[in-house]
Amino acid sequence: MITMAKKKKDAPITGITVSKEEDFSAWYTEVLTKCELADIRYNIKGFVCYLPWATITIKKMYQKYEELLEKNGHLPLIMPSLIPERNFHLEADHVEGFAPEVFWVTEAGSSGLLSERLALRPTSETALYMMYSYWIRSYNDLPFKRYQSCQVWRYEGKMTRPFFRGREFHWIEAHNVFASEEEAMQQVYQDMEMTYQMIQEEFCIPIIFFQRPKWDKFAGSVNSYAADALMGSGKVLQLPSTHYLGQNFSKPFNVKFVDKDGEEKYGYITCYGPAISRIYGAMIAYLGDDKGLVLPFDLAPIQVVIVPILVKGKENFVIEKCQEIYDLFKDEYRTKLDDSENSPGSKFYQWEMKGVPIRIEVGPKDVEKDQAVVVKRHDGTKSFLPLKNLKNSVKKIANNFTIELKKSKLLDFEEQIEPCHELDSAREALEAGKIVCCGFCSIEEEGERCAETIEKDLGGFVRGKRVDDDKHKFASCINCGKPASCTVYIAKSY
Repeated sequence: MITMAKKKKDAPITGITVSKEEDFSAWYTEVLTKCELADIRYNIKGFVCYLPWATITIKKMYQKYEELLEKNGHLPLIMPSLIPERNFHLEADHVEGFAPEVFWVTEAGSSGLLSERLALRPTSETALYMMYSYWIRSYNDLPFKRYQSCQVWRYEGKMTRPFFRGREFHWIEAHNVFASEEEAMQQVYQDMEMTYQMIQEEFCIPIIFFQRPKWDKFAGSVNSYAADALMGSGKVLQLPSTHYLGQNFSKPFNVKFVDKDGEEKYGYITCYGPAISRIYGAMIAYLGDDKGLVLPFDLAPIQVVIVPILVKGKENFVIEKCQEIYDLFKDEYRTKLDDSENSPGSKFYQWEMKGVPIRIEVGPKDVEKDQAVVVKRHDGTKSFLPLKNLKNSVKKIANNFTIELKKSKLLDFEEQIEPCHELDSAREALEAGKIVCCGFCSIEEEGERCAETIEKDLGGFVRGKRVDDDKHKFASCINCGKPASCTVYIAKSY
């Protein structure tokens, strides 16, 4: 006999009260608060406390990404968080690009002002490549592929939003050195493949890769390639990007190797930066619904929750059966038996809101019928399953959960775009929640003036040209009318 201990009854849980479609900003804020994902009350603007429910998922995201990187030949590092100012000045474009965002450490303890300012790491090129010049000696050391999981700090001037945009964010950065441009570009393509494998296959967020225009590339790179998440509202959100740096950093940082012929040569460098905290924010925003979070099965902090439906006089009868079910699953899945005194309705709201993939309900009639009610979070499907087959039935649901979620959520990129030949039609398409594709004079520096006009007049941003084959062709630039050198995509962005 199991005796129920008296527990304090919490206030009723009402779930999410704002429609995601009608007011995304308010919906997002309510999800952050009610699901206990982040606390913004830390008293430095743009710095956020990540709470356990978010942190557990983020750690699992890190683990998946790190395993894939190491499978593809990357080895882990832990680097210092402070970078001497002189390192930044070795690559002129890089320092110009990042200087406005850098947090500087200027004094320490009782010693007063430092002789040299130290940057709180905004990104690690200028720290790593100084060390690469010591670590790489011969062609036998190449390819040299390293990564670190860390935090970076940037003084973001725009409005901050937890996970999406902050002044401290959590990411992985991989930095690789190769003997040739061809090998370096093969790494860039592998970075894109890893991004599709993680973001689309594991995290269920649809993306498309664009080569960024020259004016929007990573500071110091030759070319940048970025994954834009298709958020289903006509807006996009930049997620991982990979950059071909060529020899722009290897020359100033003296990253050289002795080739087979005995000749000393500069390496070709690439870097790749999946921002895990931003990807998590995208997952909240894209997968979530009016009930709250929806999470891929592997990433949910609790995967199976068991909710007893208690009737006076039959409490122990039901709890005993729920305990048996808990024991059945506890070693295979992250499982919780919710034996609190909250009402069943409050429990349903709570665990739906927090995105628990599978809910098992058991009441007195279910015990009598030797069954349980199983509900899938992503589509609300409810099944009445015999207890004798419950383990196998739940295993099947668990194995298919993320597959079904992905199938229901992955957008067809072609359905989101609207080919446009004139600015007026592009404006209408953007306002209707479409992504515009159009002819453009150039994604080299000379095209920046047209991009500025588009941004000002349309409120959309030139995302770049597709990395994969593009079936859309245009004769002239949508803005200046000059012959089009490429097809670009314009979208509003978060």
